[in-house]
Amino acid sequence: MTGIKTTGEKKLMFFSGRAHPELAEEVAQQLGVGVVPTKAFDFANGEIYVRYQESARGADCFLIQSHTAPINKWIMEQLIMIDALKRASARSITVIVPFYGYARQDKKHRGREPISARLIADMMKTAGADRLLTVDLHTDQIQGFFDGPVDHLFALPLLADYVGRKVDRNKLTVVSPDAGRVRVADRWCDRLGAPLAIVHKRRDKDVANQVTVHEVVGEVKGRVCVLVDDMIDTGGTICAAADALFAHGAEDVIVTATHGVLSGPAADRLKNSRVSEFVFTNTLPTPGELSGDLDKISVLSIAPTIANAVREVFEDGSVTSLFDDQ
Repeated sequence: MTGIKTTGEKKLMFFSGRAHPELAEEVAQQLGVGVVPTKAFDFANGEIYVRYQESARGADCFLIQSHTAPINKWIMEQLIMIDALKRASARSITVIVPFYGYARQDKKHRGREPISARLIADMMKTAGADRLLTVDLHTDQIQGFFDGPVDHLFALPLLADYVGRKVDRNKLTVVSPDAGRVRVADRWCDRLGAPLAIVHKRRDKDVANQVTVHEVVGEVKGRVCVLVDDMIDTGGTICAAADALFAHGAEDVIVTATHGVLSGPAADRLKNSRVSEFVFTNTLPTPGELSGDLDKISVLSIAPTIANAVREVFEDGSVTSLFDDQ
């Protein structure tokens, strides 16, 4: 007989970067594990140092980092943490990215542009990631950019069920803010038994974040409209869409989005909007200037969804089964 047999059991270890520690702690609590102690700091010139305080040899490692502001710093820290796990002889490395940075740059709209979403996936794979777990990608095609398994989680059940409990479904209309979100909005309709409307818009290709709303397709007069989107950045698109709905006679407008990026003028736009409620998940931390406006902003925890997916991956189960009822 040659070789050596072992009877060792699988070991799950959970790691977190510094971008969104609150979410990491929630996920760890749901899993019933602790976040592995990590020493991380910035050198004077901005370079990042990382060292884990426990051995990761032979472990199935799950590393969570959400790409919040300053986004480039946290992406770089995540890559460094992946490299550290690879060199620490981790058995497998699953990267958890609740919000995937650069996802809007998923194709070339015009010549001489990058496909940055692909670049992020390539860098993660080169650093040593074996698997990617993320929530509500901007477009589904990004799953194909990563050379390995990708578990794409959805916040739709969490958000839709929350809205369904608050609003009279007989008066509810689900609204897509543009043609690109119609398929997602259609799934909302199936789940809530509500009709669909669409806001037709046109972007200025030479000016970022500038949108002109043209018309509303569908019946919204006297209805409670739920605008559904994957992310809200500066808030210009969604607030303009809400104004268009009110102009067409909507009784009330609720906005839901998985990722509350909320950068630049978003705080003022949300505060001054006629929208009665903005509903986000905590894939990203809520900016400080908005944290006090809890009467208008509701934040739902995505931690149980992520924890359930991590458990399925670790136990060689089915992540897809978590969303079979969609």
